[in-house]
Amino acid sequence: MSAESRGVPGELRDDPRDPRRAVTIVHVTTVPSSLRFLHGQASFIRRAGFGLHAVSSPGSELSAFGEREGVAIHALEMTRSMTPLKDLRALWRLWRLLRRLRPDLVHGHTPKGGLLAMVAGWLARTPSRVYHLRGLPLLTAAGTRRRILHLTERISCGLAHRVIAVSHSMRSAALDEGLCPRDRIVVLLGGSGNGVDATGSFQPLGDEVRRATRVRHGIPLDAIVVGFVGRLVRDKGVQELASAWRRLAAADPRLHLLMVGMFEREDALPGDVVAALRADPRVHLTGLDWNTPPLYAAMDVVALPTYREGFPNVLLEAAAMALPVVATATPGCVDAVQDGVTGTLVPARDAEALAAALERYVASRALRSAHGAAGRRRVLAEFGQQAIWQALADEYRALTAPGAAPVARPRSVPAT
Repeated sequence: MSAESRGVPGELRDDPRDPRRAVTIVHVTTVPSSLRFLHGQASFIRRAGFGLHAVSSPGSELSAFGEREGVAIHALEMTRSMTPLKDLRALWRLWRLLRRLRPDLVHGHTPKGGLLAMVAGWLARTPSRVYHLRGLPLLTAAGTRRRILHLTERISCGLAHRVIAVSHSMRSAALDEGLCPRDRIVVLLGGSGNGVDATGSFQPLGDEVRRATRVRHGIPLDAIVVGFVGRLVRDKGVQELASAWRRLAAADPRLHLLMVGMFEREDALPGDVVAALRADPRVHLTGLDWNTPPLYAAMDVVALPTYREGFPNVLLEAAAMALPVVATATPGCVDAVQDGVTGTLVPARDAEALAAALERYVASRALRSAHGAAGRRRVLAEFGQQAIWQALADEYRALTAPGAAPVARPRSVPAT
């Protein structure tokens, strides 16, 4: 086998022949950056008594994840895009790995990682299979691509014993698309894949950090800053944000736009949009930067005009930092934002509505403060990480308990 495996000192017993071994779980993601979904969660689950493995494409992030979370890691080449021959090779290698590890449960993340994990787990006869539905690219796809995505999601959901949707609106969308039986798909508590560390990393950092971050990026200390955090692609609504920005910037010279993320070749923006953003001295492009709390501290309002989401972490992070948000009334965002309370929801692909909503926050410090404070209170009350991690541990125990039915009625949300 070409997959590189690495154990962790002190790991719970993984020998499938050892009756004393812990219930063993294998997480599968295509690329190691997706393991950020499991930060903190993995070590919590391990401390709860489970043996844990992580499988992803090779890279420094995979090694760092294993060391930080204390789990065994396995490097296996996979791609995010559709590559039939490479996908078959990855499926065969993953099947061999699962046959060797013989886990009690395999947990797949993202559309491609979920598909490979569910098919390999089914072929390897893994007793319990969980597909984490973190988003539905098919919702914004068309034609042949949409049909292929619909088919692959149905396969993943069909082979899973449990589908965990990251939001209630994502669960509804999956049911509306006919992807999954109603009694197989659940949402843990109020949703979100990992909650947010609102009492640690993501909390208001004060004026000193705000000033230092602005100085570092050449932003005036008295500016009003609109922020964006995410991939700089069409699906994130960056083209509409650029259009709204032109209107806002022309009307108010105090405004600056701070954009955190990278331009990508897949789903790329039009060249003239990219060129205009790069050329504007009041637009600050940081590139990829995972240390986002200081960047949020420099912002006054956060915009996420996305076309689709599962449950956007950016909106929870911004709220935890006491920032108001403007997002689209799409699945995922409607769970993260209380319209008119913690932020404002606007129609997707509507640059004028986006600009108007941002203008209201630009014009009123009191509105920014009120919605930001309400957002932080909601995050603290409903999206704490420990509660979500505990709900996931309970789900694992129910699925791997002796004599557990392959598919049980959902306990996390009522059937509707």
